[in-house]
Amino acid sequence: MKLLCFLFVFSLLAAQPKPADPVEKTLILLKQSSWAELCKAFAPNIDLAIMEDGNTYTKEQATAKTNAFFAKNEPFTVKLIHRVDSNPDYKFAVFVLTGKTGSYRTSCSVRNNNGLLQINELHIEMEKIK
Repeated sequence: MKLLCFLFVFSLLAAQPKPADPVEKTLILLKQSSWAELCKAFAPNIDLAIMEDGNTYTKEQATAKTNAFFAKNEPFTVKLIHRVDSNPDYKFAVFVLTGKTGSYRTSCSVRNNNGLLQINELHIEMEKIK
């Protein structure tokens, strides 16, 4: 009986959904062109740099600028190049977005903000040709 109870409790714990990996979530949202969902993950203030235009913006300002960029430069492919996720309160990733207007190196950092992992930095620049 104890073994059955243990197995039942263990199966419940194992069935619990794991917290979503913010890097994977960002990758999926970029691949799906889900800009509105991506912007929902922005921190209240975000360091946003799109091409040569960079500053700290409110979530609403950053959402407008991000939507404007992707309306003109929708990517066809998204490739994860690098990720840092050794710290549970900080994640960093570099993606290459490739579309009809070119390839863009995109870096994103996610920090714990009062228990929520939020995008606090997003930089988009032309990919440098090697």
